[in-house]
Amino acid sequence: MSKVVLSYSGGLDTTVCIPLLKENYGFDEVITVTVDIGQPEEDIIVAEKKGSKYADKHYTIDAKEEYVKALFQLIKANGDYEGYVLGTALARPIIAEKIVEIAKKEGAEAIAHGCTGKGNDQLRFENIFFQYGFKVIAPMRELNLTREWEIEYAQKHGIEVPVTKDKPYSIDENLWSRSVEGGKLEDPSYIPPEDIYEWTCNPKKAPEEPEIIKIEFEKGVPISINDEKMDGLSLIKTLNKIAGNHGVGRTDMVEDRVLGFKARENYEHPAATVLITAHKDLEKLVLSRRELKFKSIVESEWAELVYYGLTNDPLFKDLNEFIDSTQERVSGWVKVKLFKGSVMPVARYSPYSLYREDLVSFDKKGIDQKYAEGYSMFHGLQGRIYKSLKIIEDREP
Repeated sequence: MSKVVLSYSGGLDTTVCIPLLKENYGFDEVITVTVDIGQPEEDIIVAEKKGSKYADKHYTIDAKEEYVKALFQLIKANGDYEGYVLGTALARPIIAEKIVEIAKKEGAEAIAHGCTGKGNDQLRFENIFFQYGFKVIAPMRELNLTREWEIEYAQKHGIEVPVTKDKPYSIDENLWSRSVEGGKLEDPSYIPPEDIYEWTCNPKKAPEEPEIIKIEFEKGVPISINDEKMDGLSLIKTLNKIAGNHGVGRTDMVEDRVLGFKARENYEHPAATVLITAHKDLEKLVLSRRELKFKSIVESEWAELVYYGLTNDPLFKDLNEFIDSTQERVSGWVKVKLFKGSVMPVARYSPYSLYREDLVSFDKKGIDQKYAEGYSMFHGLQGRIYKSLKIIEDREP
């Protein structure tokens, strides 16, 4: 009996894959696997019901702890690709590893997914699947299917799907972020309707009074909100609600996909916005100028590897070791003000602060200011010499 394991979300693409894998690819048994990385509980329940109904066997795997651990590393790295906080990208290799575990357990000969040939997820999943030597089946890509065709196919086969031709949105949601794409949203000139947002309040309707919250970090990892210690999962969930209530964490952007396409993307990520903003602010207090400068280069490479799904590349390990080293002193707290869609650091403290009031304050005499005179004499020296040569040159007939 030929078996295939399907990475299953319960959405349109992956649900349509179940009959396609039998009808078009001849598999005798389709096994669906849903990996829980903090998506809404109702989504997990729906996936379990559909997987059990339409597939021959279904698994639900809890990977929230692994995902939170990865998110903590993302915070340390200030994970950001062109303004995208990498929620989906970081999750895909984790999901893929869990899919592989089930494929090995079931003795499957292939692994399938519902990705198209135009997006990034196909690469993120398949990089892991190929690593373990599995044959990969991608019906959406191989059969060149459109979402309109999928909707009609699902209706003919009596398959329940959460989309219509009027709202053919593809939604991906987990603990860190929520993405909405498809339909009219693909047009960069189209203004998205307010009803695509679920995590964030319309900033116009957000509270009229700002809210200041305190985030404490220990070695780069957030550990408390307003002095209340929390585990990572609870902390991120709590911040999503607090910041989302103020309309914080919306991104509408044109993104450069791995294949070279420019794509319009809409994201919601309240907690991510607050945590990365606060973490960056604390780093500015404790890291040296050159550490910050070099770390920004490392962060860019780190984010690109995550976006490309290359977390198994040896460079990724190397970058993480450098990042972890920088975080040894990133402990302390930051207070941020949330107001009408914005988040702004307003205070910060660390026992490892490089700030010295006696040196920088206009009201203190920590150093003799005359010492700066000699430094100033040489500062910009080569530029002044260059300018003097230009003056001579311009005067020559």
